[in-house]
Amino acid sequence: MDLVQNVLLAMIDYDAGDARRTQHFLKVYQFAGLIGRLEGLDANTQEIVEIAALVHDIGIRRSEEKYHSSAGTYQELEGPPEAEALLRRVGCPAALAGRVCWLVGHHHTYASISEPDHQILVEADFLVNAYEDGLDVSAIEQVRDRVFKTESGKKLLQTLYLSK
Repeated sequence: MDLVQNVLLAMIDYDAGDARRTQHFLKVYQFAGLIGRLEGLDANTQEIVEIAALVHDIGIRRSEEKYHSSAGTYQELEGPPEAEALLRRVGCPAALAGRVCWLVGHHHTYASISEPDHQILVEADFLVNAYEDGLDVSAIEQVRDRVFKTESGKKLLQTLYLSK
């Protein structure tokens, strides 16, 4: 089994009994993988994006326990240590785990996105959140104009939410 599959199975175990969260990270994983392939990421960056998509919300449980909130700031604070522990358990190389943990700690930070893995994770998460949160067209257009940069992400956003 490859590393991505090991992380996927570990995350399903981590979120056991919480089908909503599992469904969320699976959808983000699929969109992130698709955008990465369409954008022509190299194999290493593609693996980082896919693993980060799987673990991006791993800090929610701890945030709810400690702060009684799942707000993005708390997720970014609590997620990296949780992700690091899970990634260590599945044998993830330290450098890859370090980058994934950085992404987990910044997946709600839309300012100063400079690397494709960060951009793709943010776009994939928004593609799913827009549906799950029932965002209106105006809010989706604002995020499209302010945040989306990849051609693939823009196309998916347009097709899913802005085509009539």
